Amino acid sequence: MSIEQSAPVYASGPPKSGEYRPELRRTLGFKDLVFYGLVYMVPIAPFGIFGGVFQASGGMVALAYVIGMVAMVFTAASYAQMVKAFPLAGSVYNYAGRGVTAPVGFLAGWAVLLDYLLVPSLLYLIASVAMHATVPAVPVWAWLIGFVLFNTVTNLLGIRMTAAITRVMLVGEALVLAVFLVVGVRALLAGRGRGFSWEPLFNAGTFTWPLVFGAVSVAVLSFLGFDGISMLAEENKGGPGQIGRAMAAALGLAGLLFIVQTWVAALLVPDPAALLAHGDPDGVAFYDAARVAGGGWLATLCAVATAIAWGVANSLVAQVATSRLLFAMARDRQLPSFLRRISVRYGVPANAITLTGVLSVGIGLYMAWREDGISLLASLINFGAVAAFLTLHVAVMWHYLVRKRSRNLWSHLLVPAVGFAILAYVAVNANVAAQRLAFVWLGIGVVVLIGLYAAGRRPVFSGVGQEPQS
Repeated sequence: MSIEQSAPVYASGPPKSGEYRPELRRTLGFKDLVFYGLVYMVPIAPFGIFGGVFQASGGMVALAYVIGMVAMVFTAASYAQMVKAFPLAGSVYNYAGRGVTAPVGFLAGWAVLLDYLLVPSLLYLIASVAMHATVPAVPVWAWLIGFVLFNTVTNLLGIRMTAAITRVMLVGEALVLAVFLVVGVRALLAGRGRGFSWEPLFNAGTFTWPLVFGAVSVAVLSFLGFDGISMLAEENKGGPGQIGRAMAAALGLAGLLFIVQTWVAALLVPDPAALLAHGDPDGVAFYDAARVAGGGWLATLCAVATAIAWGVANSLVAQVATSRLLFAMARDRQLPSFLRRISVRYGVPANAITLTGVLSVGIGLYMAWREDGISLLASLINFGAVAAFLTLHVAVMWHYLVRKRSRNLWSHLLVPAVGFAILAYVAVNANVAAQRLAFVWLGIGVVVLIGLYAAGRRPVFSGVGQEPQS
């Protein structure tokens, strides 16, 4: 494969001072973006973390997803505002750096980098453990390496190949979810489980705001991915507004599916008291509920579907998003320059894709060796994402209200302020260990930033504060 293009080639000549132009190939339409966001979020994502959210929420698992979706709606609105101003790959990293100031952008990119570097490893690990349980003859490490190799090769073949495969995967996930919901509702109507109840949405006996928001900090893992659509801004062919519409559509569809499936599953849990008391260390609570609804075949179907969804579909698009972040930071000389090289033939950041695969194998194998590997990865990813979203809301207010003197107080003050407040409360009630490790990571980022200044490579964003010309 030829990977020779390390600098952009423009038909109209190099960009003028203070101007930025996209470098990746524009091939994605609205449907492609929505499919990408849905696959990244995984319509059946709650299958794998249902037990943890159930315990953390005191059984009000549907409520945790409702609040999580509301928080993400405000965040999606802020993304839509910033992608209009800066339609480039890099997401929060670019929005904070160009909308506020370069050092803030670097630290925002560093924070979200923790999220994006660890997400593929978590997905591969969960899928590999699930497949090992199904086919014990194949060890976890072999499944993990196999998943990584398949996805890396697919991503190197171009974004259109990735989009085509994810469409097929999404249809399969939708069919499995439909089967579960039909069988589950019929089981409830037949008297199995606890019958219909509002308790998964609200239980006055156990409800407290800290309890529910602590659960939201876990449930938000299912929503991570709608923001990944913004990473494809340079490959979107429908204009900046299309990114915002695609994010809203993907978020709304996924949120509705999350709420419905967790509500049904919560009513089918065979021993709610035991799940609340002891949690779900093996991650099988959803499959136990499926067994109550339809028997062993449904439990196996849901387990295998989760493994394929997380190990192929979700991790495939996660690798796309991670590689675009590495590419964007390298383009601004904040990561090694080899990460910005683009495959001439396929128009993708090939070196960044390859590095993401290598890191996924290394981190995944290490975490597989740890007993708490999956829970530690999930906690770190959630906290890193929340920190990035908080920075995004600040960037909207600073860029539009301070720099642009906007009078649109609804979009540029009220919406980001409410989104910030909700996520700040989620962060306060998040896992304490994750908070500590995330602050350690941020501290390392500060040290790296100081090192960049000392080496004469201070963060610089071309065209800071200047929106693209129509």
